Amino acid sequence: MDTIERLKKVFKTVKPNVDTDNITDQTLLMQDLGVDSLSMILLALAIEKEFDFRFDTVEPFKTVGEVVAYIEGKTK
Repeated sequence: MDTIERLKKVFKTVKPNVDTDNITDQTLLMQDLGVDSLSMILLALAIEKEFDFRFDTVEPFKTVGEVVAYIEGKTK
């Protein structure tokens, strides 16, 4: 399973009402997925658990692609 598919699984656990079928690299976290500051924290914790790493800083991610790139940079 590639990074974006694993990330979709994480989104489903944190935001169960989100339609993950149409998520792409260009999907906007706030506007398209309704991610607010609280859900961003929950997502960060779930991402750390799923991908087995810790965020170094709080990045101002805007798109799913930015999150994927960050994860891949931390896990490779």
